[in-house]
Amino acid sequence: MENSKPEAWNNPQPNQQDNKKLAAGLLAILLGPLGIHKFLLGYTTEGIIWLVISLCTCGTVTGILGVIEGILYLTKSDEEFYQTYQVGKKGWF
Repeated sequence: MENSKPEAWNNPQPNQQDNKKLAAGLLAILLGPLGIHKFLLGYTTEGIIWLVISLCTCGTVTGILGVIEGILYLTKSDEEFYQTYQVGKKGWF
């Protein structure tokens, strides 16, 4: 008997609603010292570490790193971002 599942089920692609690339990139650039982009992507431990570093450095280091990370997020393709940060759970750069 043939597989009655639609083709999309056999080859899962990121749903536009599931891809958090734009939100994470903008949050990293605009609110980098707060680490909100880490929490948005589900990286609770990394987010807490980010906040501690931010408190220790008055937000200077994490502000700069946030801009860098936001640019990295936004320059990746949607599929690459989804696979790297949402499926692969790569927490740091």
